[in-house]
Amino acid sequence: MRTTARRIGLAALALLPALTSAAQAPAWPGWRGPQRDALSPDKGLLASWPATGPKLAWKASGLGTGFSSLAIAGGRLYTMGDVGGTQHVMALDAKDGRKLWSTAVGPAWVDEFLGPRATPSVDGGFVYAVGTEGDLVCLDAATGKESWRRSLPKDFGGVMMSMWKFSESPLVDGDRLIVTPGGPDALLVALDKKTGQELWRTAAPDLGTTGKPGAAYAGVVISNGAGVRQYVQMVGRGVVGVRASDGKLLWHYGRVANAVANIPTPIVKGDFVFASTSYGTGSALLKLVKDGAGVAAQEVYFLDASTFQNHHGGIVLVGDTLYAGHGHNRGHPIAIEMATGKVLWGGASLRNAGSGSAAVHYADGHLYFRYQNGKVVLIEATPTGYKEKGSFDIPGVTRPSWSHPVVLGGRLYLREQDDLYVYDVKAS
Repeated sequence: MRTTARRIGLAALALLPALTSAAQAPAWPGWRGPQRDALSPDKGLLASWPATGPKLAWKASGLGTGFSSLAIAGGRLYTMGDVGGTQHVMALDAKDGRKLWSTAVGPAWVDEFLGPRATPSVDGGFVYAVGTEGDLVCLDAATGKESWRRSLPKDFGGVMMSMWKFSESPLVDGDRLIVTPGGPDALLVALDKKTGQELWRTAAPDLGTTGKPGAAYAGVVISNGAGVRQYVQMVGRGVVGVRASDGKLLWHYGRVANAVANIPTPIVKGDFVFASTSYGTGSALLKLVKDGAGVAAQEVYFLDASTFQNHHGGIVLVGDTLYAGHGHNRGHPIAIEMATGKVLWGGASLRNAGSGSAAVHYADGHLYFRYQNGKVVLIEATPTGYKEKGSFDIPGVTRPSWSHPVVLGGRLYLREQDDLYVYDVKAS
């Protein structure tokens, strides 16, 4: 009896390293990572690539059409795709890409650009996702079983600023889920993440005439600017700040709004917010200051479209420097001093082998530019000049290659429509 107990005890101890490793494994819980800034925590990565690019670790297929990026947590990968006539949230095994489950969200959306473009959010054993028709679902992360469902247009009068339908990755903040219906009396909404019950909504009936009314294509980020916890979001009429405690609209800035599609997620740092849109618009740095019992946004500077405009590849802030692709559907690499708006290098005069917009990610001192034509370029993240460290082509690119890359656990994840390519980028 004692021998048997000892064997059981030893077997349990043998499992501890694996269990501890799984519990401590880094997570990428949704759109642009834990802080929504596209900054990976990875270290010890390749500082340059061979001519053929990094080694392919594995490939998975069957993800359907779409431009969703990835959420990674608990040994699973989560994404979205249109399969047949239905839009799905799906989970894959993070070891090899084996599909674990797939749950219908709503109807597929097959247009010239194909499928969903939102990224699921993972938290506390649940997955949250928004389909292109505005279907918001909460699913069990292990099984895909639906827990609750809401409709942004039906339940909150939600509207989009343009024809490209809903494209939002929900934000989990504590016990709340924050989404952007875009309606005049429900610009943003906070829900109980466990039940879907409404906690508050933001009334914003009049935000001026710049841009267009409705939700846009960015993700909500959290700011504590001017000492007030708030949600910063790009909507159809520009950038807004909403008080986290009750949903009150604190401030609005419309100069960066355009009337076609406002897409990049804002960058927040301390009391500052940096925002940009394309279609010939430009960029601005705002400072949040106390305004009586509220908050006001003061323009620090504005950069016109010829200096810097970001289409839909996003912006990363590394230290005090902003890095992105510049130009409408151009992706010219650029580095900008955030405090002053000074262009440090790049811009319209700098061109590499990539074409179209560039989705930008940062890890271990380097920028990963993933271009519309399927070219992936490694660039050193330094304010002193453009230093390319390698490039390669994603196989099988026939449509715009737009999904945002993720680097985590020494792997570079690249969703390409029905396929997922996973590359080993860890230094030997």
